Amino acid sequence: MKVLSCTSRGYGAIFFFLAVCVLVFMLRNVDVLEPEVNSIFFSLRVSSDPDMSRSFCSFQPMSPQDALEERLILDSTAWPETPLLPALISLEQTSDPAHSTFTILPGRRGGQWHVGDQLEVMIQTSDFQGRPKKSGGDFLLARLHNRMLEAGVAGKVVDLLNGSYSAVFSLLWEGDAQVEVTLVHPGEAISVLDRLNREQPDRIYFKSLFRSGSLSETTSCNVCLRPTQQPLCNHTDLRTGEPWFCYKPKKLSCDARIDHAMGGHKQNLKAKEEKLFQSGVNMKVYIRASGPASVTVLPQKEGQLEGKSSTVTSGPSGYYYQGLWRALSGITVRQFKESAITECLKGKAVHMYGDSTVRQWFEFLNAALPGLKEFDLHSPKKAGPYISLDYENNILVTSRFHGPPIRIVPVSTSELRYIANELDGLIGGTNTVVVFGIWAHFGTFPMEIYIRRLQSIRRAVLRLLDRAPDTLVVIRMGNPKALTLAVSISNSDWHSLQCNKVLRAVFKGLNVHLIDAWEMTLAHHLPHNLHPPPPIIENMVNHLLSYICPQKDGKMFVSWGGGKGNAVL
Repeated sequence: MKVLSCTSRGYGAIFFFLAVCVLVFMLRNVDVLEPEVNSIFFSLRVSSDPDMSRSFCSFQPMSPQDALEERLILDSTAWPETPLLPALISLEQTSDPAHSTFTILPGRRGGQWHVGDQLEVMIQTSDFQGRPKKSGGDFLLARLHNRMLEAGVAGKVVDLLNGSYSAVFSLLWEGDAQVEVTLVHPGEAISVLDRLNREQPDRIYFKSLFRSGSLSETTSCNVCLRPTQQPLCNHTDLRTGEPWFCYKPKKLSCDARIDHAMGGHKQNLKAKEEKLFQSGVNMKVYIRASGPASVTVLPQKEGQLEGKSSTVTSGPSGYYYQGLWRALSGITVRQFKESAITECLKGKAVHMYGDSTVRQWFEFLNAALPGLKEFDLHSPKKAGPYISLDYENNILVTSRFHGPPIRIVPVSTSELRYIANELDGLIGGTNTVVVFGIWAHFGTFPMEIYIRRLQSIRRAVLRLLDRAPDTLVVIRMGNPKALTLAVSISNSDWHSLQCNKVLRAVFKGLNVHLIDAWEMTLAHHLPHNLHPPPPIIENMVNHLLSYICPQKDGKMFVSWGGGKGNAVL
């Protein structure tokens, strides 16, 4: 009996231990066990995942394949860390463009450069005391240009992680070529931006009006909402699983939500951090040359092979010459005038989805084609949707904003559409063109949210191409913009660059085409702007039209990453 008693007690202890383990597991995974998205509202719980300990964003479960891809993308796009946290460092210890310099390295031909060579520049950053930096992480841009020739090309910057950087340029035109290097942000500012996206994804906040009869109430909404005692309305999209939540009104149901709008923004920087974002001091400031800042490029030698660099193997996606964009992806960018655009689009339906930078293309086509008439849908001017029709030539052009988060004028909830759902509604085919660009409204969120949105869109693109392989899909990338403190902490160029890396990774290998708005803006002489000026937009639209109507006297090749070749995306 003693043996049985001891055994019973032993089993009891084991069962108790297992029960505790199960309870702990459930508590630690409460977000995974949350009700399905068709629940009307629920109380917010904070994720207990150690990786999310600094954030109150709760991510939906993913398939193992998508989760692995997300981790690989985050690892591959990780930014070099600064050795000290910004809170522990003084401004004097950060990179100062006024004390930093760049130097053109001697060419492999004894100081001569020819078209087809590569020019390499070394950049040495120093702090505000003039002391050379010993660590990397700064965000630098580089451009080679000739204002008289209206020529320009973006350079490839490589962080050597010791305070020095290499910038490599392809030499693509004869004549003078001026080097321009810009410090966008010191590495410590990047650390601040990364922390803000983890800890304060709600620093731009949204709101919705709920109304039933004469009763109305406005509450805050977002992808991520801070935990309170107030229950949440779960407006997660049923088809895509895209998350969106609002605090539940006190006297109205979740179904009474009638619109979406941006509420405002909060600027919660720690002490001294504002100094890391000073226009004219350490934010988008040119770095001077320690010697000559330009070279003279001679004609390409007969039988000359293209020069190679030890640090960079891929070239730019294109360059400007005489103000016109010349793609290096194998496609010839044609120049389309009014009649040529009409002829190209005759019998076609062009569907555009995304943010206001995509709407610019819609507006350009409306202005360029007298036969294209916009139908008045009585939509909000900045929000759309928009539709234009050239009845005589059977041309249809539409434009619609992507789903939340969108920072625009109030929009009816009935007009909030996710790109993936819109693509699923298309038949597709030879005469269907799909254009989308989605990046500018994600600058305050952890990159996981952007990755998951693109994965959702990719699944819809694959479904579209499966049922209609001849559908043309073109993606507009993000571009650099003018920066202020407010813009930097809500929609920084650094975050846009990271979004472009993610977009390339997510759509790599698919039969889609990229228009590199980043390089097309960076290589141009006009100032950076969230909405690039007309000459850049015209070049972008010509690039788009060249995909729709390629030259008939030669095969159209496409390569990933801007190099020459014939690999399909």
